[in-house]
Amino acid sequence: MRHRVAHRKLGRTSEHRLALLRNQAVALLRHERIETTVPRAKELRPFVERLITLAKRGLASEEQSKIVHARRLVRREIADPIVLSKLFDGIAPRFSARAGGYTRLLRLGVRRGDSAEVAQVELVGSEYVQAPVKSDGEETTVEVKSKGVGGRLRAAAQRMRGKASKPTDEASIPNNADKKSRRASKKTKTAEKKSTDK
Repeated sequence: MRHRVAHRKLGRTSEHRLALLRNQAVALLRHERIETTVPRAKELRPFVERLITLAKRGLASEEQSKIVHARRLVRREIADPIVLSKLFDGIAPRFSARAGGYTRLLRLGVRRGDSAEVAQVELVGSEYVQAPVKSDGEETTVEVKSKGVGGRLRAAAQRMRGKASKPTDEASIPNNADKKSRRASKKTKTAEKKSTDK
């Protein structure tokens, strides 16, 4: 029986599992979204939310000693000083009015190599905006409207599968006449091949 067994082992020893969670927490706080397998994502969520809550409590109290103590508690888990300052200066104040649930888990489908179920973990309120690329390679700074969670989920799934966006110009879409001519040329090639084989 597995009564009162709280966490997943993720096929790792305790030290390796803790290192994995710390590294993923740093990546999530740095980039505000990461893609990983579903069991790892489910273990990462409470780990990161506890760190954000510690930072929020430290900032809520105006005493300098409590802020320093909170930074030291979070510093045990996050070794990167840039991510630590981002957590205390940017992320924790953003969630000051929120009572929990700072992360969101979106299932993306399965990975091609091993069919593992993949999910995207992101901080709530961080909308993904991808800058469109011009034909000469320069990025443009066009403001893209957010499609909501469903649209971002579909876009992430398409990026993961490697599918490009649908072509919009008519020159790139083949018409039926081109398809028919290609089929006819294939038939003539196979007929010629059969006649030469005899």
